[in-house]
Amino acid sequence: MLSADENRALTEVGRGTRMGQLLRRYWMPFLAAAELTQSTKAVRLLGEDLVVFRDGSGRYGLVERSCPHRGADLSLGVVQGNGLRCVYHGWCFDAAGACIEQPFERIAHPTAKDKVRAVAYPVVEKAGLLWAYLGPAPAPLVPDWDFFHDVGYKQIVLAEAPCNWVQCQENSIDPVHFEWLHLRWSEAQGAGGRPPKPHAEIAFEEAPHGFTYRRQWEGGSPTDELWTIGRVCLWPNALYTGFCEWRVPVDDTHTRLIAWFNVPLPGDEPFLQERIPCWTTPTHHPDGRPITSHVLNQDLITWIGQGRLADRSREHLGEGDRGVVMLRRKLFEQAQLVADGGEPMAVFRDPARNQRVSLPRAGRALEHPFGRFGKYIAETIAYGQPVELASDIERVWYERRPRRQP
Repeated sequence: MLSADENRALTEVGRGTRMGQLLRRYWMPFLAAAELTQSTKAVRLLGEDLVVFRDGSGRYGLVERSCPHRGADLSLGVVQGNGLRCVYHGWCFDAAGACIEQPFERIAHPTAKDKVRAVAYPVVEKAGLLWAYLGPAPAPLVPDWDFFHDVGYKQIVLAEAPCNWVQCQENSIDPVHFEWLHLRWSEAQGAGGRPPKPHAEIAFEEAPHGFTYRRQWEGGSPTDELWTIGRVCLWPNALYTGFCEWRVPVDDTHTRLIAWFNVPLPGDEPFLQERIPCWTTPTHHPDGRPITSHVLNQDLITWIGQGRLADRSREHLGEGDRGVVMLRRKLFEQAQLVADGGEPMAVFRDPARNQRVSLPRAGRALEHPFGRFGKYIAETIAYGQPVELASDIERVWYERRPRRQP
């Protein structure tokens, strides 16, 4: 268990906090690019209220939501040319936060604008996601994971969890929960399939990009890939199991789940999507009942059930929680490293080492039996996949399937 002070240090994400300073050393996916349907969108990230926009040249900007002039809401601003113009008095700011125009002041004080800047952060679009870096310059590279380049129909699933990000990320290094939360609870709710087997052994180890955890089922083989390869708790705030889930800290008591999926398609030729579609999986039915039928939704309900901020001073950890303890220790260690002026682990700066970076992937050579139509996601992983999206995946799959020779 942790003391109240330790728990506070572990979970606070604002600027100047120990964990907030650590998290600001990494690029954070904070939005699906497809979500930016209007000229501006208000966002909250790591406890900061911000506005994302795309100027006339296609450059993304992420600036503070409060206008440096009189504090008006810049999410109401108008994108014009190479900047975002405040609707209150017309002051205009570019993507780097520079004030490029003060309409009324320009005659009497033509250089006054040069002394004004909005807080601004760099934004990069990659793999259908918008990534932000809120840390000190120079910014590292956005990770180029190999799965971004897999041939397939890609989609992004979003969810909002009113709880702290750490209790979400602890799930990423907790293999035993899979047996009980996803298998046995699904069975208790009447889901079909074979009865689940209990865990016989679990193992954890630190890896270059986080941790790996391994499991062996009772009666299983030591050559099973879930034991020889395992799963990846991706540093600092993601889980990789063949698809990737980021637990993005909105603030101390809110987390955004961003799950990135690739549905395999037949053939080796590229499949290009002009825009990767996104959709939101809810946590509750319209009548207020929690959604407990799908893997992501079961996770979400359990995280939310721990409260907005889990009280770790009341825990009683067991043998199955060794990975959770490792994660917490590493977070404290790396936060102290940053506080002492060092660079934390898993930061990419060398372009030559950031090309299709491979992560351990159990089942890499296999295609899930439901994979070709994306039914695995709709039926098992996330509740609420749009019907038209599933239909489009099926259409593309049939168009690309090998044709039989006459």
